[in-house]
Amino acid sequence: MSSGNLRLGVLASGSGTNLQAIMDHCQAGELAAQVVVVISNVSDAFALERARRAGIPAVFADRRQFGSAQDLDRAALASLQQHRVELVVLTGYLRLLTAPLLEAFPGRMINIHPALLPSFGGKGMYGLKVHQAVLAHGCKLSGLTVHFVDPEYDHGPIILQHPVPVEEGDTPESLQARILSWEHRKYSEAIQLFAEDRLRLEGRTVKILPPTAS
Repeated sequence: MSSGNLRLGVLASGSGTNLQAIMDHCQAGELAAQVVVVISNVSDAFALERARRAGIPAVFADRRQFGSAQDLDRAALASLQQHRVELVVLTGYLRLLTAPLLEAFPGRMINIHPALLPSFGGKGMYGLKVHQAVLAHGCKLSGLTVHFVDPEYDHGPIILQHPVPVEEGDTPESLQARILSWEHRKYSEAIQLFAEDRLRLEGRTVKILPPTAS
């Protein structure tokens, strides 16, 4: 890890509200990190526009240009390495990552999911679908999970979670909005823990070390 700000590479497929929150926290000096490249597999993902507006390199990785998912990930890896990325951050990246990326960043890739994993995760569980499923099951509590990335959807070791109560009369949209407001805070909190070298991975358990005395 560098002695300066942690260099973040962000993978996104959608609007990038978590990306914006991370950039805002960096800009405000509340996060010892900087976003150095944003990569998307969707040409018109607003996350790319957010990056451009902030003067951050924005890369569209078009799956149709590559023979396989592995080739796509090799292209993304080349961009991440070009920008000397130290931590890869997924913000609504709707692709399952393959060996070229996973093996290049062991223990250095994180994702956020809008539910309390292992519940309501896995293939096809993203966006409003997650909140629809939570309400359909009559859950009284939902929340978010930040976790390390492994070869399965929403499966890697959990870094932190935050519970959000389901309120009477909630719709998928209202529950999504309330959880999203917490995502914007908690994702930066997890990144800061990584930047401070306070995460220790032991099997499937992530231990959070106390802050060092200044």
